[in-house]
Amino acid sequence: MTAIGRSKYSGVAMIFHWVIAIAVIVNWRIAEAAEHGATDAEKGAIMANHKALGITILVLTLARLAWRLKQKVPPLPDSYKAWEKAVARGLHILFYVLLIGLPLGGWLGSSFYGRGIEWFGMFSIPALPVGENFETGKAILELHHTGGSIFIYLIALHILAALKHQFLDKEGGITRMLPFGRA
Repeated sequence: MTAIGRSKYSGVAMIFHWVIAIAVIVNWRIAEAAEHGATDAEKGAIMANHKALGITILVLTLARLAWRLKQKVPPLPDSYKAWEKAVARGLHILFYVLLIGLPLGGWLGSSFYGRGIEWFGMFSIPALPVGENFETGKAILELHHTGGSIFIYLIALHILAALKHQFLDKEGGITRMLPFGRA
C-alpha cells in the first residue's frame, strides 16, 4: 500500500462519513423547520420526519462504529501538533457520543410523552418502556435541543479545521475523506 493509500480513509468509511454528515445537517434543518410550523399538526408532521431520520442516523452510526472498530483508521499526519491530534481525537469521540446520544435522547424524551416513532410511514418503533412523565420528557428534549445546538457548532469547528489543514497547511485535510485527490 502506498503512503497516500494509508493516509486516506476506506471507501466504506467515506460513504458512512458523508451520508451521516448530510443526514445530520438535513435533520437539523428539519428541526428548525418544525419550530416555524404554522400549526401543531404541521409541527408534528415535520417532527415525525426529524425523529425517523434521527433513528436512521443512530443505526448508520452504530454500523459505522462497528466498521471503524474492525478497520484501521489512517494515522493523523505527522505535521499535526500534539494539541491538534488531541483535539481531533477528542472531537471524533464527542461526535460518536452525540451521534448515538442525541437520537437515543430524542427517543427517550418522546417515550416519556408516551409516543413511539413512525419510521417514514413504513413501520413503528415503540416508545421505550419508561411510563409517561411529561416533565421528565420535556427536560430530556430540552437537553436534546441543547446537545443538537452544540453539535452544530462542533461540526462548524470540524469543517474549519479540515479547511485549514487542506488550504493553509496543505496537508490534505479534506481529501483524506474523499475518494479523489491526494492526502
